[in-house]
Amino acid sequence: MSKILKRRKHRQPQRKSVSLILIVLAWSLAMGWLLSLAINVQGATPASEIGTVDVVPAQYQLGQQLYLENCSTCHLALPPAVLPIQTWKNLLQDSQHYGAQIKPLVDPGRILVWRYLSTFSRPQLKDERTPYRVDRSRYFKALHPQVKLPHPVKINSCVTCHPGAENYNFRRLTPEWENDRE
Repeated sequence: MSKILKRRKHRQPQRKSVSLILIVLAWSLAMGWLLSLAINVQGATPASEIGTVDVVPAQYQLGQQLYLENCSTCHLALPPAVLPIQTWKNLLQDSQHYGAQIKPLVDPGRILVWRYLSTFSRPQLKDERTPYRVDRSRYFKALHPQVKLPHPVKINSCVTCHPGAENYNFRRLTPEWENDRE
């Protein structure tokens, strides 16, 4: 009788460990499946369809659209990454825009544009002066290494190298620069 009890005692811990392993496995599979669903909600955008410098998630697209509608009516709209956050903040708050009097954006449109610009722009260094001209931005310079730029750089001259700039496509380059990338 004692041998039978010993055998039953040995089998119970094995059953518990197998059950625990099956539970952990089922939980892991369920979490992996849920994670894959969450990732696929945004989906991957093919590079040919991106157009701008960054893929813009749905929650920022209205801000981007308002930015383009308000800024590209007078000049090329620049990608936010070209200037630091502080520059964009100051530009949104000031009615004097490079010597021209403009009607500032009002809420809620201003907030949507600010969310878009602040999300896709870059931080400013602590001791760095706020650049208001593109050619004074270290980000602009970093994006254009080995490019001899005219002085002063005018925003509308971007189309010289970026033929799609008027459509907010700064990825496409002229054949001269496209070949230089390789």
